[in-house]
Amino acid sequence: FGNIYTAVGIFVLGRLFREAWGREAPKMQAEFNDCLEKNRISVSMELVTAVLGDHGQRPKDDYAVITAVTEFGHGKPQFYSTPELIKFCRAWRLPTNHVWLFSTRKSATSFFVAYDALCEEGTATPVCKVLGKIADISVPGSKDHVIVQGEILEGLVARIVSRESSVQMGVLRDFRQRSLDGGDSDLGPSLREICAANRSDEKQRIKALLENAGSSLCSDHCDWFGNSGLDAQSRNADRSVVTHFLQAHPTDYATKKLQEMIRLMKKRNLPAAFKCYWNYQKIDFLSNYNLHYKMVIHVHKDSAFRRYQQEITKNQELWPLYRGFFIDVNLFKAAELSKDSNALPENINGVLNSRSSTKDGLVDEDSNLMVKLKFVTYKIRTFLIRNGLSTLFKDGLSAYRTYYLRQMEIWGTSASKQKELAKMLDEWAVYIRRECGDAQPSSSTYLTEAEPFLEQYAKRSPANLALVGAAGGLVQTEDVLAILDARRDK
Repeated sequence: FGNIYTAVGIFVLGRLFREAWGREAPKMQAEFNDCLEKNRISVSMELVTAVLGDHGQRPKDDYAVITAVTEFGHGKPQFYSTPELIKFCRAWRLPTNHVWLFSTRKSATSFFVAYDALCEEGTATPVCKVLGKIADISVPGSKDHVIVQGEILEGLVARIVSRESSVQMGVLRDFRQRSLDGGDSDLGPSLREICAANRSDEKQRIKALLENAGSSLCSDHCDWFGNSGLDAQSRNADRSVVTHFLQAHPTDYATKKLQEMIRLMKKRNLPAAFKCYWNYQKIDFLSNYNLHYKMVIHVHKDSAFRRYQQEITKNQELWPLYRGFFIDVNLFKAAELSKDSNALPENINGVLNSRSSTKDGLVDEDSNLMVKLKFVTYKIRTFLIRNGLSTLFKDGLSAYRTYYLRQMEIWGTSASKQKELAKMLDEWAVYIRRECGDAQPSSSTYLTEAEPFLEQYAKRSPANLALVGAAGGLVQTEDVLAILDARRDK
């Protein structure tokens, strides 16, 4: 919200529209904004860029994929099912990830067996080939991971879906994606070109990104630069806003449920931040009795979700928790309420939207577990190298060794792989201390040092290449399928 990260996200989204719609992009961007606002829809995307800090592997191109669509309506937020998400994105020509459906016990079992076989050395090409062979239905992603990102694959997300998904996914599989109208046109300066041209001035960088995104997508820049005498430096609101929000009488159902969520998070001391900012878009309506804020909620650790899920088992009416989101908050005196307040109790108790069931619960696809399955070739770069830098430079090699061995134990890494990784990470520790001395590399640019080391390490032997996966890995599709067949026989 109002920072370089959101500016980059808006720019990338705008560029995706220009790629997809060509000259029609401004019109479609305006219609998209209107659709989201009228239908109270939230769109979440995975933003993959090389300008916001290193993460796993620097992508070859800057892009985004839509990972979730949520319809707020007038009741509990409803996540779109996977087929609904793909259908929504096809309508707007927005990119989605590759999706595989496993609809039988045999194929579902094969999926987890395949992950077990691939998790320590798997990269994009062999993983996609194997899953394509064992899945009952495969719907390719809009972007080829190898082309835009590279071979290092962060992971997979597995979710339990309804039986109807087989039919819906079959239709989507056979429905060809539309061609991109703007693929060959001049899209203007790229994200990397804009950031390079404004490297020394973040404010100017944000301004250039928003201007290049276009006014149809982002017509108002006040969230970044302030408005009406309030500049960006004074945008932070008093910390007491959260307290006042929790003490206030809710005037609608959504407010009541958000208060319930935040109270619980604070009561259980969940690792999350609550920051409040003045809502510049409402600055003209401010008074002592009518205050407008934006509250940003950011969950810091995965453990918060596990603990929150335990609370949901006790109280099924709790709303779901998100990694990060912001809400508009309007605090006003009771005298400011409309005289026609008879409808308020009904609003507070909730109104079911057209997508809700008769109970205030999530639909089947959303109420079940979603499991993250990550690959070691990604974990090496992110968790063992990047996240271990501070330990290595502050506490030394012995402490770093304790750190990475503990991580591997937590992951359940095989003994043979632990031995290989320990050898490589010890070499990495010596290498980076020799290159940088006592100056710890920035976690934002650590791959500048790490990738040359990994590439040289990979060249020394096929085993090393398979370990780091820098050049695609040596796990062959046929080898993994043979493992699957053998385990099925057992």
